Amino acid sequence: MRDLGAVGDGRTDDTEAFESAYSFAAAHVSSGVGRVVVEIPAGDYLITRPHALLNGTAPRRPASGLRFCGTGKRMTSLVFRPETGPDSYLCRNQDAWSNISFERMQFRSATPGASFFHSYSTGQAQDYRFSECEWMGEWEYGLALDGTDTNSEMRWEACRVGGSYRRAFLYSGMTGGGQSEPNDQDQFLNYWFTDMKVEYEWGNFLEFPYGGSITCRGGSYIITGRRPRSTPEYGTTSTFFRFPVPQHHDSVQRFHAQDIRFEVRDPDVVVIDCTWNGGTVHFSDCDDTGFAFKDFSADVRPHRYTVGPRGPLIRYDSCQLVGHHTYRSPSSRGTLPAVARYDMCLLRSHTARDFVIADGVRPAAFVRFVDCIDTPDTSDSSRPGSPAAPPPCVTPPPASAPAPAAARATAEPPTPVRTPCPGQGDSPVKETITRER
Repeated sequence: MRDLGAVGDGRTDDTEAFESAYSFAAAHVSSGVGRVVVEIPAGDYLITRPHALLNGTAPRRPASGLRFCGTGKRMTSLVFRPETGPDSYLCRNQDAWSNISFERMQFRSATPGASFFHSYSTGQAQDYRFSECEWMGEWEYGLALDGTDTNSEMRWEACRVGGSYRRAFLYSGMTGGGQSEPNDQDQFLNYWFTDMKVEYEWGNFLEFPYGGSITCRGGSYIITGRRPRSTPEYGTTSTFFRFPVPQHHDSVQRFHAQDIRFEVRDPDVVVIDCTWNGGTVHFSDCDDTGFAFKDFSADVRPHRYTVGPRGPLIRYDSCQLVGHHTYRSPSSRGTLPAVARYDMCLLRSHTARDFVIADGVRPAAFVRFVDCIDTPDTSDSSRPGSPAAPPPCVTPPPASAPAPAAARATAEPPTPVRTPCPGQGDSPVKETITRER
């Protein structure tokens, strides 16, 4: 980049140097394979025109292999400052490239509402990889995916998602390509997020209106603030995983989260809101109880589902869960099969019988709990099998072998062990003694 005139001082406009770098890479495609690695040294590079980093447009010959390499997160920083935010993308790929890689760099929006990447595919745009990258600033979209086919096989590894998002960091299924039916876009498959630090201010992390197959493994997921303004679509809610459309083709309704620590810092934070009418949702060894000590935590509803006769099939394994889970049904008619199951989970705020809030359906018919640990219900200590608590400040006498029958008739009643109440020192204590009749 230095050879092409980039300065990287955060003040000089380096747009032209990046446009030249992309043109050079596009011109050196051989036999459908890219031959150029764009290396970006440490520095803050100001870019003021859309599509300066990547401008793949059709018609042109399809190419595989385009790589952008920095020196490290925040060491190499690309500052995107177009004149207007909405509809301004730093990158675009319209069926031109596959196998694109971004490594060790930061992307920062200096114009609120700008977007990072628009990807349109009818079969070519796929295989994107982001490794040790970071996003900061206020964006409309991180990656916005559009088209009718492919737009798949994308992975993020050891990345940090910061900043804020008016729509979502990854939004799969825009309708700008002129599709007449939503299911024409149901080829958004295979997205992997591994060892992520998802810690942003507000907005949605993943939003998939037209289905998808998504796996998230490892890391921390935190929303630190609240939407600054209410919108008809989102209100003031920010959601990590939002799947808002029920009907999709088979095999494109699959979500798996594993080994993730979530923080529910606010009642407007939602972990998942899923309206799929089929497919699978699976949380394994996840924990969202980090803020369970807060006064509001018992009433939060961070996991929300709409369920029907075909699911989705929902499962939680070895998870620690705060608040309630909400289940909705399009119709209260009929009995739903068992579509939700909790195995060896800790229910931090409620008992199993109070954990689920169902709208129009009976939760016992379709939610099962297996070997779960829940919060004891202290409101009914007289339930069968509930051990009686010892009187305050009195410890029961130690157990001893039963005395012979003749001796029991003349035996003195047991003497309680006197234990001072906290703060009373050696002051007398009340004794509660029940004499045996």
